Amino acid sequence: MLCMVFLPVAFVVAWSSKLCPHQCSCYDASELVDCRSRGFTHIPHSIPHGTWLLDLSGNRLSELRSTSFTGIWVLRVLLLSQSNMQVLHSKALSSLTFLEKLDLAYNELRALPPDFSRGLTTLKDLKLSHNALDRLESHALENLESLERLDLSHNHIQAIEVGAFRGLTMLRHLNLAWNHLTVLQGGLLTMQQGLGVLLLNHNNISKIETEALAPLQTLTILNLEANQLRSLKFKTFLNLQTPSTHLQMSENPWTCDCELHRVFSKILHVRHLHVDDYVNITCHLPLLLAGASLGLMHSQLCVAETATVLVITGTVMVTVVAALVMAERKRKKQKMSLEKQGNDPMPWETRK
Repeated sequence: MLCMVFLPVAFVVAWSSKLCPHQCSCYDASELVDCRSRGFTHIPHSIPHGTWLLDLSGNRLSELRSTSFTGIWVLRVLLLSQSNMQVLHSKALSSLTFLEKLDLAYNELRALPPDFSRGLTTLKDLKLSHNALDRLESHALENLESLERLDLSHNHIQAIEVGAFRGLTMLRHLNLAWNHLTVLQGGLLTMQQGLGVLLLNHNNISKIETEALAPLQTLTILNLEANQLRSLKFKTFLNLQTPSTHLQMSENPWTCDCELHRVFSKILHVRHLHVDDYVNITCHLPLLLAGASLGLMHSQLCVAETATVLVITGTVMVTVVAALVMAERKRKKQKMSLEKQGNDPMPWETRK
């Protein structure tokens, strides 16, 4: 009789763990749950506890609450792209302690809660591209100690607090392209010694601080295309102690002068640095050279600059010599006038 009581209960529990949410499709014993583009406005109930991949992309969720994923303990992959997401509430993801991939791309997120990364210590791949983020606070990502890939491209990020990437010691790929950054500041990437790819193209970067790239020991690709760079400091790249780094720096408004040529010439002669698009680096200023390739014009730039310096120097020297000659003539004339007065036989009083 005892068996008859407990057997149905055990069967019901096992059966309920395999339930598939209404309108979703479940595969591989409900471990893969497909709820794409089903018109959901909230996270559906009855998601099997054993689910390790949950696809909720293409819905109308608008927000994630703190209890949205309670009970889904073994989830490894969570896809929430194109879900009209506007708000992430505090602790919305903290229960997903085994999560390895999170896709929040193509949403409308304007900010991340300070505890966004709480509980996500096993996360390896995070996509936040194509949102409306305008800044990164120092604590939002601090618990992502296993993160290897971070995509923040196509946002409105203008500022990143120093320390925002402090906890991301395993980061290998960082995409910050298509944002509104103006400065690459020192101290931002202090803990990213293993970073291999850094994409900063299509920002508004006009300044790279001298120590900004110094911590990066394994960087293989640095993309700085389509920013607001007009000049460079050679020391900034000399601090980049890597086995081999490929640089992309075209589509910037370069001021082509002899100094810029010297910097690029030095970079090109550093064995571990490779400017992949050097032939496409064109001048913005001076206007006489606008659109011309720096690689083709560098010798003329330095000759022209040297000639200009020589002309200016010559002009200054001629002016100085002329001034000295005029001063000497004036001095002699005054001396002769005084001597003439001294030799005059008729005293001044008599002549009066």
